[in-house]
Amino acid sequence: PPAVGAAYAIKRADANRAVVCYFGEGAASEGDAHAGFNFAATLECPIVFFCRNNGYAISTPTAEQYRGDGIAARGPGYGLLSIRVDGNDVFAVYNATREARRRAVAENQPFLIEAMTYRIGHHSTSDDSSAYRSVDEVNYWDKQDHPISRLRLYLGRRGWWDEQQEQAWRKSSRKMVLEAFEQAEREPKPPPHLLFSDVYLEMPPRLRRQQEELERHLETYGEHYPLQQFQK
Repeated sequence: PPAVGAAYAIKRADANRAVVCYFGEGAASEGDAHAGFNFAATLECPIVFFCRNNGYAISTPTAEQYRGDGIAARGPGYGLLSIRVDGNDVFAVYNATREARRRAVAENQPFLIEAMTYRIGHHSTSDDSSAYRSVDEVNYWDKQDHPISRLRLYLGRRGWWDEQQEQAWRKSSRKMVLEAFEQAEREPKPPPHLLFSDVYLEMPPRLRRQQEELERHLETYGEHYPLQQFQK
């Protein structure tokens, strides 16, 4: 809904722009998704809804999320232009998004894209995906239908990329990343008060109390914390 509100503001300002809202198929099971779809259609907002259907909402597979034909099939019921694309095909995603944006801007047509893909990694650092899916399943997508591998093969067959360029690129990229790590590690960590001050324009009382409690705690037990590593 906030994305649709932003798109409606753009429409009223005649700003010749569009909003894109990215979400997974799990989020499409939330009531907010349906409200957003309906508002976008009835208010004719310049917005592109981009759903990454990667097979799992954390540990819940799509078979347990819905019984219908995915997310794109919901679009016509709301009056949304909709398309399903191979989310592992760079060019399919690019062309679908480009056309969706064109229609959203030129015609104030909300557009729904469902990109079919797969999440190879864990959902988050607290997630162990081996608890709900097999290693063979993950290996298939990693080896057989990985978007980066597919693009790499395409470029190679066109003569636009080769193994020598690949190795040189990997070497230079690794060097750049390690240099960035070293520079970042030398920087002091952000000051602790940003835990409280970077969320609201005006800090609510409950956060003020928490900040004061932390300050008292650090004054008493500060020697047990590496405060010298943080900005003052």
